Amino acid sequence: MLTALVLLSTCLAHAVTLPSFFTDNMVLQQKSTVPLFGDTTAKKVKVTTSWDKKEYEVLAKAGKWEAFLETPAYGGPYTITIDDGKKTVLNNILIGEVWLCSGQSNMEMPLAGWGKIADYQNEIKNANYPEIRLLQAEHVFAEAPREKLVVQHGGWQVCSRETIADFSSTAYFFARKIYQEKHIPIGLIHSSWGGTVIESWISQGALRNIHDFDEALDAFKDEGAYEGRKKKLEYELEEWNKALSDKEGSMKDGQPLWAGVDYDDSEWGDMPVPSFYENNDLPNFDGVVWYRKAFELTKLPAKDGRFELYVDDDDMVWVNNTFIGSTRGYNVLRNYTIPASILRKGTNVITIRSFDGAGGGGIYGPEKLQLNFGDLTVPLNGKWKYKVGISIKDVPPMPYLPQGQYRPSVLYNAMIHPLLRYKLAGVIWYQGESNAERAQQYKKLFPLMIRDWREKFRSDNLPFFFVQLANYKQVAKQPGESDWAELREAQFQTMRLPNTGMAVITDIGDAQDIHPKNKQDVGLRLALIALAKTYGTKVEYSGPVYVDYKKTGRKIVLSFNHNQGLAAKGNGELKGFAIAGADKVWHWAEAKIEGSRIVVSSPEVKDPIAVRYNWADNPQGNLVNASGLPASSFRTDDWPGITDGKK
Repeated sequence: MLTALVLLSTCLAHAVTLPSFFTDNMVLQQKSTVPLFGDTTAKKVKVTTSWDKKEYEVLAKAGKWEAFLETPAYGGPYTITIDDGKKTVLNNILIGEVWLCSGQSNMEMPLAGWGKIADYQNEIKNANYPEIRLLQAEHVFAEAPREKLVVQHGGWQVCSRETIADFSSTAYFFARKIYQEKHIPIGLIHSSWGGTVIESWISQGALRNIHDFDEALDAFKDEGAYEGRKKKLEYELEEWNKALSDKEGSMKDGQPLWAGVDYDDSEWGDMPVPSFYENNDLPNFDGVVWYRKAFELTKLPAKDGRFELYVDDDDMVWVNNTFIGSTRGYNVLRNYTIPASILRKGTNVITIRSFDGAGGGGIYGPEKLQLNFGDLTVPLNGKWKYKVGISIKDVPPMPYLPQGQYRPSVLYNAMIHPLLRYKLAGVIWYQGESNAERAQQYKKLFPLMIRDWREKFRSDNLPFFFVQLANYKQVAKQPGESDWAELREAQFQTMRLPNTGMAVITDIGDAQDIHPKNKQDVGLRLALIALAKTYGTKVEYSGPVYVDYKKTGRKIVLSFNHNQGLAAKGNGELKGFAIAGADKVWHWAEAKIEGSRIVVSSPEVKDPIAVRYNWADNPQGNLVNASGLPASSFRTDDWPGITDGKK
């Protein structure tokens, strides 16, 4: 018995431990020297690769071992056997191309689940690509760099209808196009987190170079002080919200003035719900907006009801002037109880005070908004009465302290740093919405992140292809300023870095939804860039790219790269161009195609000095080239923007 226990102990002690990304079904980068590593209690480890029958014998140091495997051109499936006294076999391994897919919610958006992209049921049904493999990172943040990546599903999965539904749709469509063209196995490492800011994805060392986040980074050195700052923030926010409410004048002694059933809201405006109010009557508004909805009951329900909704950012809810509850957080599903005892036959009123500090605001979901009282359902979709309480422009800035996944570097630490030794073919990136209000700063941050990742992955020319912001929010009647346009400009300028590429999608967005459903074309456009720049395929991968301008009398002549077959999509007149003189007053312009150039003018501007194209949150420009791909927004001026100086 004792001998058996000793043998069992020896076997257990000599079992290697591997990182979460070395599992069955994984993809290794082709034609590379690929590190394979892990932990052991043995003195040496032997690794055997089935593609070349080669044996690697390495010594362990302080319980760590690492072997450098030479991978052939793409193929498989193969096995890797790791022996430190007890054999571990990794099966169904492919050699191919490995892409890291990162960003925020539009990269994260799955085929089904909360995403439900266009035609998702058929896309899932047809997702039979056993040579595409999927690795899904969990949402984790850390205050210091980590070595272990937390993953879902126990590691790599084979792409199928059973595995694809909750995976990144953009990443999947990207891989599918490349596989269909090249028939090379593709490994997708998906590590993104919705709503996150770019500074969370950049290492502390890189961020120290620009000094915009030094105070937040210093807090990592003294967590006690940071926790004290958080407590102080709670007090500051309480005082700020009180001052906001006092100035707003909608509450008295803590009670709402506008929540009674008999309150006259006939002078209030009408707002479609669910929707973001920026897409309707309140573009670029941040602050407090009140909503009221009357509903009729012919009989009283026998039991209490449920009310689920999403509000961006915070809310307070009353029914018939009775307080129901409040919640903070733009991405939190509210689930309120509506007591049957407060209802009455006839007219009842639900009142919601919403507060939004930045970005989209209002009652935005679910798609079917309703009260549920068992067998009785009260639909709430449609027009609600609304009234602006107060704009945050009318009060001092709201106290702020980045926390959780929004602290600088914390996502790099937990979701990128563990991957640094995994050999990559390249990166695709889909982010920017959360930094739009600091677009000028993004001009520094985005190139900084790309250089940072290239340095950390030890690949100075690592392909880095990204998606420009889609068109979103209300269509502007007149040309003007836009933080989303300034963020697109920051993305456009990042193409100055070598081996980068940008997918323009301002023609396939959704005015009402920050998560447009057409992810097929997003993935396709990223794949076209990769096919052209990484895989040597002769294919047009870009719409027209603005290069320069020249003033000729009362006209401005624009020149472009990727200029073959310039056209107005739909064969109508060119839209989206604006022109201004020295007064900096913008007017919609007439634009004509003359060969590979575009001539812009306006009878209202006698001496033009600047042109802008698609400079709006939701631009309507239609300039394409022979490929049908759209042109990026651009401007010829360098006048101060609305995000200048914001940090």
